[in-house]
Amino acid sequence: MKLKTLKSKKDYEAYLEWTDKLFEKKVKPNTPEGELLQVALLLIKEYEDKKYPVPSPDPIEAIKLKMEERGLKNKDLVGKVGTKGYISAILNKRKPLTLELAKMFHRELGISADVLLS
Repeated sequence: MKLKTLKSKKDYEAYLEWTDKLFEKKVKPNTPEGELLQVALLLIKEYEDKKYPVPSPDPIEAIKLKMEERGLKNKDLVGKVGTKGYISAILNKRKPLTLELAKMFHRELGISADVLLS
């Protein structure tokens, strides 16, 4: 297959079909076909990023989700963030998420800095 940038859904689907066949053949990465496969995957990713962008998650929603996953309540953050009321105000978007708080949530909850600063 001659590789080129993907400009249509037809091109995209053809690349998907072709890459599936190469995966089924279990092509090795260090072969000529393997190199073509890697380039094709990059072209597919570029097309998907343009046509189907994934929106960044809301920082506060990410914090709430991590808290829920870890079984944390507002009171569990009192010593790290401030009073229970202040934590509630942040989680209800009545107070801003400061850089210092973003650093703390990144450190304590493992939330990506990209998400917290978006």
